[in-house]
Amino acid sequence: MDGVQLHTEEFGDPDGIPILLVMGSMSQGVLWPDAFVGRLVAGGRRVIRYDHRDTGRSSVFDFAKQPYTWDDIKDDVLRVMDAYGLESAHLVCHSAGGLLGQCIAVEHPERVRTLTVIGSSPLGGHEGAVIMRALMGEPQPEGSLPPPRPEFVDHFRKVIAGPPPVSRREQIDGMIETARVLHGTALPFDEDAERRLQERIFERARDLAAVVNHRLAAAAKPDFEPEGVLHQVKAPTLVIEGTHEPAKPGHSAIIAERIPGARLLMVDGMGHTLPPETHEELVGAILAHTSPDRT
Repeated sequence: MDGVQLHTEEFGDPDGIPILLVMGSMSQGVLWPDAFVGRLVAGGRRVIRYDHRDTGRSSVFDFAKQPYTWDDIKDDVLRVMDAYGLESAHLVCHSAGGLLGQCIAVEHPERVRTLTVIGSSPLGGHEGAVIMRALMGEPQPEGSLPPPRPEFVDHFRKVIAGPPPVSRREQIDGMIETARVLHGTALPFDEDAERRLQERIFERARDLAAVVNHRLAAAAKPDFEPEGVLHQVKAPTLVIEGTHEPAKPGHSAIIAERIPGARLLMVDGMGHTLPPETHEELVGAILAHTSPDRT
């Protein structure tokens, strides 16, 4: 695997319907909540989640000596499937993981039984540039994706302008505040549960700072996202967005519009995270979407 070791976890019956969970940029696999995974398993699914390279327990790289691009992060998805002997699987993807899923559905349609994209952006939309312009206070060109909400922009401006956290407590407190913003404003935010999750993330990481390599990987190949290709997606596609999405509001409707036959589900109150209040609706939709009767 070219020096890449990816930490994976498998749940459920090995003969069950396979779902591969693909989390977003700089994110460990445990951001797919255990309760969410458990509901999928109870629905007869064989569920696999994993840590991207440079996150959690997966390989950590010295980027200056071993640079990589988002193409490599995309290929890691296929490597996980290969390691489990899966010729194809149902891909359920969150945030930037949705870009990976869309790419694979275009380039390797035979590997994707169905595609589910949660809180993501359309390929070719250059969502990173949209966010950066918003943070810099620059106008968005005509035809750009909708920018992030003001609370998202305000928070990350403060993060960028403020001193970097030093102590373990400062780092975890900062991670909690970011999670609070991503959570949205409609549903209660359980700070105690979030602290337990962020402590888990902190303790699992081989090198917490290595996640910034994902940004370097994006800069190394800024044209990672092919444009005008979503009409080529053949896999049945479910696109999900929360009504209080702070980072990518309105992006899911664009994905659903560009992929033939895609279905859009708006989840009331959900932001950019996967809180317990949304699990019943989310998992119900995913189980229906990945049912043998559909595919």
